[in-house]
Amino acid sequence: MTSSPTSERASSLPSDAGELAFRHDFLAAEFARSYRWLRQYLRRHVNSPADAEDVASSSFVELAAMPDLRGVREPRALLTTISRRVLFDLWRRRDLEAAYLAALAAADEPTTPSPEALLEVVQTLNHIDKLLRGLPKRARQAFLYSQLDGMTYNEIADLLGVSASMVRKYISKALEKCYLCA
Repeated sequence: MTSSPTSERASSLPSDAGELAFRHDFLAAEFARSYRWLRQYLRRHVNSPADAEDVASSSFVELAAMPDLRGVREPRALLTTISRRVLFDLWRRRDLEAAYLAALAAADEPTTPSPEALLEVVQTLNHIDKLLRGLPKRARQAFLYSQLDGMTYNEIADLLGVSASMVRKYISKALEKCYLCA
């Protein structure tokens, strides 16, 4: 039986009654003090009040999932950092979805995938994006040039200013990462 990320997070949270009381008090006070402020901060960075609301909520969920809140000295600074990461993930997901839809629109034969198929492809692209984020920049670029643009190792090597054998190593490392997480 596999555990979900939520159950893994829950198991890493303290079970001591005093610690739980501290967590509850800290999170309730910080939510009351900073939620509106964070939402207004985010509103300046997104076009939609709903997006600002979603990112602010997700930021507090991530704060609540932290195992040790006693070390948090500047909660607003931490919330700002968390919210920026959540916001970048939102933008990255939207960029991937837009690129996929653009590729569909540019296809020779117009196709309209079902909403389920579209969701599955977008989720897969997000998963691949997360996998590739752990690679060095050149390895990521080499993999994408090879898989998306159909470039040869020599073409990629010329573009990146490395040898073809280095490109082979980059792509091998990226494929290994994909296979291990499949």
